[in-house]
Amino acid sequence: METPFPMDREEKKEYQLEQILHKIDENHGLIKSSELNETGVDFRRVQKFVEEGKLTRVKNGYYTSKLLNYTEEQLVVAMFPDGVLTLESGAYYYGYLKNRPAHWSIAISKNTSKSRFKLDYPIVTPFYTEPDVLSRGVSEMEIAGEKMKVYTKERLICDILKYQEKMDGKEFKEAVLNYIQDDDKNVAELMKFAKERKVLKKVQMMIGVWL
Repeated sequence: METPFPMDREEKKEYQLEQILHKIDENHGLIKSSELNETGVDFRRVQKFVEEGKLTRVKNGYYTSKLLNYTEEQLVVAMFPDGVLTLESGAYYYGYLKNRPAHWSIAISKNTSKSRFKLDYPIVTPFYTEPDVLSRGVSEMEIAGEKMKVYTKERLICDILKYQEKMDGKEFKEAVLNYIQDDDKNVAELMKFAKERKVLKKVQMMIGVWL
């Protein structure tokens, strides 16, 4: 990395760290190895910053400054811009669950690398799906100051019904009941996605009577 003026070794080290931390702030909490390479900082210097606790390796290829500097939301948005919030996570951000789930449920293309989800924090549960299915009924909402993909309420509820066994029973009931009470629900869209997601009978039995 070229410096703006001559520096001794320690000054150059501090300058490089400042540039990395600035880039992390610009990226809302993360920097990729490829971006580190672009800064020109030697990999051995990066490892030294990690050993000194000035950088944290979140997972292979991703670094941040101290984890306490960033929320889970910021890290999830930064690491999974191609993912879609689903099941408990989608329900929570629509206000259908009072308490935030212990893990993040994210729908993702089946073609994505499985290694992306090998991380200790935040805890993320991937739901691999066909790219075409993944893209149906996708909306966006603001999380941690950035846009994050989330399924529309109707697509979300149909997936909650479809994957009921993957959810905590209490959270499942809470999400469905709060959707039923939502004045902003779209019954026509619900039935459309119920057919697409093959949960029409479940919708008719569990929700239809209240519509």
